[in-house]
Amino acid sequence: MNDKIRVGLIGYGYASKTFHAPLIMGTPGLELAAVSSSDETKVKADWPAVSVVSEPRHLFNDPHIDLIVIPTPNDTHFPLAKAALEAGKHVVVDKPFTVTLSQARELDALARSTGRVLSVFHNRRWDSDF
Repeated sequence: MNDKIRVGLIGYGYASKTFHAPLIMGTPGLELAAVSSSDETKVKADWPAVSVVSEPRHLFNDPHIDLIVIPTPNDTHFPLAKAALEAGKHVVVDKPFTVTLSQARELDALARSTGRVLSVFHNRRWDSDF
């Protein structure tokens, strides 16, 4: 039995490489299980044991993924978060959460109706000097 929260990370650009992947791998109780990326070589150079898939939908369809992290371009946050929630995943989205208030409200309602956790990523939220 795996007691860790298995995380699927969408994309492997600056935010994923610099913040998300290292924070996930360095946090007890979390496991970076898979990354959706068009550049498998870049992911494997840093995390050789992590699975790489070509499309985010593969993360959504994976029954072993518990949480999806979305550090993608702003206009993709809403559709990706919605698809992840509809697939039964918990979701963390980079700032800005969505590009419209109506999108934010829709995601909030969807998360509540499915019993999933939906959160905005704050990389320095608990730092004492921030």
